[in-house]
Amino acid sequence: MGLFHRVVLASTAVLAVVFAVPSPASAHGTLAMSNPVSGSTVSSPLMSVELFFTEKVPDNAYFTVTAPNGGRVDNGWEHAGPRPLDKPVTEYFMEGGKFEPRQYTTGFPARVRIAHLPVTGEYKVDYQSKASDGDNVHGTVNFKYTGPVTPAPAGWTPPTDQADPALTGGAASVASSPAAAAPPAAAPTEEDGGTNWLGWIGGVAASVAAVAAVAGVVAWRRRTSAGAPRKGGGAKGGAAKGSTAKSGAAKAPGSVPVVPIAVGAVVVALIGGYALGRSTAAPQPTAAAPKPVAPAAQPMGGHQHSGGDGGPATVEAAGTTVSAGGYTLQPVRRSQPAGRAVDYAFRIVGADRQPATRFAVVHDKPLHMVVAGRDLAGFQHLHPTMSPDGLWSVPLALPRSGAYRIFADFTVATADGATTTPLVLGVDHHVPGATTETALPPAATQAEAGPFTVTMEGAPKAGSTVPISFRVARSGAPGPATLERYLGAYGHLVVLREGDLGYVHVHPDPELADGAIRFNVSVPGAGRYRAFLEFQVGGKVDRAEFTLDLT
Repeated sequence: MGLFHRVVLASTAVLAVVFAVPSPASAHGTLAMSNPVSGSTVSSPLMSVELFFTEKVPDNAYFTVTAPNGGRVDNGWEHAGPRPLDKPVTEYFMEGGKFEPRQYTTGFPARVRIAHLPVTGEYKVDYQSKASDGDNVHGTVNFKYTGPVTPAPAGWTPPTDQADPALTGGAASVASSPAAAAPPAAAPTEEDGGTNWLGWIGGVAASVAAVAAVAGVVAWRRRTSAGAPRKGGGAKGGAAKGSTAKSGAAKAPGSVPVVPIAVGAVVVALIGGYALGRSTAAPQPTAAAPKPVAPAAQPMGGHQHSGGDGGPATVEAAGTTVSAGGYTLQPVRRSQPAGRAVDYAFRIVGADRQPATRFAVVHDKPLHMVVAGRDLAGFQHLHPTMSPDGLWSVPLALPRSGAYRIFADFTVATADGATTTPLVLGVDHHVPGATTETALPPAATQAEAGPFTVTMEGAPKAGSTVPISFRVARSGAPGPATLERYLGAYGHLVVLREGDLGYVHVHPDPELADGAIRFNVSVPGAGRYRAFLEFQVGGKVDRAEFTLDLT
């Protein structure tokens, strides 16, 4: 067999290997976003970091937070309530022999608690988990801290636990493995359908090297055989020489056809490199836009949440529309007389025009109803009851005339136990009569609530998420009041925006922070807001109200 034929056969083998490389699918259950955002700078103390995944992480997921000095400062973690992602995330699944896209719009957060911030500098949050389909999920989120140093809690010691071997099949944990700590590669964004051009270039280089190696081996063998003594060299050798001279076409025994090999190498390299580039690119949807597919069923842990500091706001104001997420708030009545209690009734109707009758219990109640005047006065937080046919009702008394906004804050549960994204729907309500609007009080950091004085610590920032704490003290008495859990938490905070009454409902950290109720508050933008804080002492619920003037 001639040298050129051998090169062609070797090239074919290389191509077979190249095209046999399977196209990997995008990882499942991946990290969709974090708060604070990875790479951001945090200037105020924070007590937790939230990592939002496309599905709920298992209970044995492993998280660590490492300070710039190398010590761990994580203090355990917990599941938090699902909420909409800032940007949809697309993952790919093998269906019918090809990869099909699924788009996720809901994030399932794991809240990693931070015990203290001992130094300024870059903090590293490592995570290690396993997706529902068995894929390993691991990576790192970094943020730079420039705020004041905070002390460790009394009696706290840095954790020394390691990841569950079931997460990696016995491999080293994320915290100790630089390779495992590397964040997942970003999906390709090329417009040609998914060719990874870095992979293409690498493929060209690899293919050139492979072809060159094959050609080199063949040439070496040819030269070696050319230099070896031939059997029966006399007459036959002379005949061969004569034949060569006569034909003018045959090559000297030690020569190598370089041009065919070079051309073959280039062709194989280009084709093989392109194939490798295709194989390293995540498959791209061929349709104009994939339809969103609801993520797997997950239990609810709360309403809208936020966390951290310095990143963009992650909770937009809600409640400005009567319909959202495929559901509509349908009230039975739109007005009532002043000063008299009536049964306010409504239904939550789905896209099928049927009343929803299954709701997830969130903070001890399946639905929270909030009422406020258009001037942000007359706030009420009520808990209606539902009849079997989906009709909610609750006694409602509005003492003065004017325009009101009624909000329904809920999460629908499906028949199979799954839950939808938390929703807040709003509808106008009217009390006839002469109307006198109440001007908002000026912004202040202290407010009276019954026998208590409440002090707000921290300054909300438009377009950002910042920690805000509230300290409750009995008026005229030293020391903090003894707070009790109300609806499963030490406090509840509703923030309404002046004008359109945009609704921001956040919840506190699960435990008190140095005796204070701490919230991570995301304010969507500039404007004036009214914050309503509810807390319980001695079995009685009181409310403190604050004006927030953000420019």
